[in-house]
Amino acid sequence: MTDGVGDFVLGVDLDGVCADYTSAFAEVVAAERRIPAADLTTEVSWDFAEWGLDRQEFLRLHRVGVQERHMFRNMPAMDGVADALWRLSDAGVWIRIITHRLVTNWGHALIVSDTVDWLDANRIPYRDLCFLGAKPEAQADAYIEDAPHNVAALRAGGNTVVVFDQPYNRDLDGPRAVDWNEAEAVLAELVATRTGVFAAQLPGVEAGADRLDRRKGT
Repeated sequence: MTDGVGDFVLGVDLDGVCADYTSAFAEVVAAERRIPAADLTTEVSWDFAEWGLDRQEFLRLHRVGVQERHMFRNMPAMDGVADALWRLSDAGVWIRIITHRLVTNWGHALIVSDTVDWLDANRIPYRDLCFLGAKPEAQADAYIEDAPHNVAALRAGGNTVVVFDQPYNRDLDGPRAVDWNEAEAVLAELVATRTGVFAAQLPGVEAGADRLDRRKGT
């Protein structure tokens, strides 16, 4: 049990939670097949079988996306993610980004640098950045996650997990958030329940993910 909101560590996944991997990957697949990305359904299962991909073809196209098209640097952010995480951070929540992007044995330097560039460009606040496959090792008080196998593993270890809604995880029990407005509300309530306090905005702290730009006069 944490002693105060400043001790509450939130483990935040990237792909499918903060970053729109499905849309970014659809652009890669569509470009390789020379078809419109709109032809690819967004109602996908975890392995993208609906797009006619087997594991080998998925890994090939994923590699093209990451190494040739810098997918991890350029993919769109989920609506409202930066402002929601800034409000949680301003309230004292420790944001720990946890991602398994080093799933392959190639391109680690590029993946790490493009990930950091993306976080900075999209004004995502964080105090730790962890590249981990085994997410229970991250030692967070709660997690927000989309991958069914990660949710199952974390919950099996006694962890609290908020499921970020995606087509491939709708058979999982809640708590669940369909967007970052819901996620922020669910997480704020969870922090308040665990710590006994949740201040929506710390006194004297300028609100908004674009605060750095405003300070620079841009």
